[in-house]
Amino acid sequence: MNATRPGLIRCAAHLSTAADPVVAASECGDEIRRQLGSPASLVFLFASPHHRERLGEIATALTRHAETGIVLGCTAESIVGGGREVEEERAIAVWAAVLPEASLTAFPLAFKRTAEGGAIEGWPDEVLDEWPAGSALLLLGDPFSFPADLLAERLNEDRPGVPLLGGMASGGNTPGETRLVLGDRVFSEGAVAVLLRGPTGLRSVVSQGCRPIGKPFVLTKTERNVLMELGGLPALSQLKKVFDELPNRDKQLFQRGLHVGRVVSEYRDSFEAGDFLVRNVLGVDPRNGSIMAGDFFRPGQTVQFHLRDHETADDDLKQLLRVLAKDPQITPAGALIFTCNGRGTHLFTQPDHDAQCLVQALGPIPAAGFFAAGELGPVGEANFMHGFTASIAVFTNPRDTTERS
Repeated sequence: MNATRPGLIRCAAHLSTAADPVVAASECGDEIRRQLGSPASLVFLFASPHHRERLGEIATALTRHAETGIVLGCTAESIVGGGREVEEERAIAVWAAVLPEASLTAFPLAFKRTAEGGAIEGWPDEVLDEWPAGSALLLLGDPFSFPADLLAERLNEDRPGVPLLGGMASGGNTPGETRLVLGDRVFSEGAVAVLLRGPTGLRSVVSQGCRPIGKPFVLTKTERNVLMELGGLPALSQLKKVFDELPNRDKQLFQRGLHVGRVVSEYRDSFEAGDFLVRNVLGVDPRNGSIMAGDFFRPGQTVQFHLRDHETADDDLKQLLRVLAKDPQITPAGALIFTCNGRGTHLFTQPDHDAQCLVQALGPIPAAGFFAAGELGPVGEANFMHGFTASIAVFTNPRDTTERS
């Protein structure tokens, strides 16, 4: 069995709704230690805004009980753990892992404005060398002060193929209200990250929850985030053709919210839902027939319009998790869930949707996370910042040959 194999990745998770935050942290820490049976390599802490002012005490108590020096965490409006999604109520969730063959380096990051536009600072010397195959960067950021989309772009250029997963802290309406944790330090801006180098078995599931409508178009004229011509015709006229051919139900969804996806990798004969990076349609200009979108585009890219509803989001996440579950080479050990604060009961008719999808597909593996104000995860081979997305980091072990027989 896996439990007897050396070098095994082991995970643990616990959620507490105890009123006293230190009691909740101690409860989580004790349970994590009981499940693991040894000190954790890495611990993530997610706390509702009710515990914002005592987050330092919580981190200290957790470090003591879980016996680990690497703790990352943040505040969030809703907390995920143990198959539950505790929305906008008091809760703390803790996730921990023993990563016996990986090297871990945790550090804070900050954004500094420069004459060239800006720079991300804080990289320690030990992470400036080569990152071996299997490496990954996990990050929690403050949405008001840290441009995670800039980090994703830099990582795509400087460390191609290295996944960036995580989310932006939520539960704060103004700058300075969110909190980040690194060890026993608490920050109200920037980001905290951990670089995992070496064998981590990390697999990503990024569910944007959209489906394409109409047909793909090649962008023939665009200016930054304004789509002017699709296939040589005004973008708005092409969109009207797509709308006219939709069934009535999709026309209703179209009027409630429209999205446009651009193909991440053009080297395919045909494209499916997971091949697109999806962005919001922000508006149209009937005067020149253009469409404004929430991203920059360039001529020659392939785009397709998309719709999102709870049924599509449900199908998309379940399908992606089924693919992972059927992989004969791996056994899931645990997962971190970074899901949008626009999902949950804001989108789905049943509570605990994303957490339960994970359980149903992969079994009751230790999992925890939070509702984020922006989710980080790869599409294709590139990292992006997302919205209305469930980005899940699944830690796996190689499946023992005895398990396949």
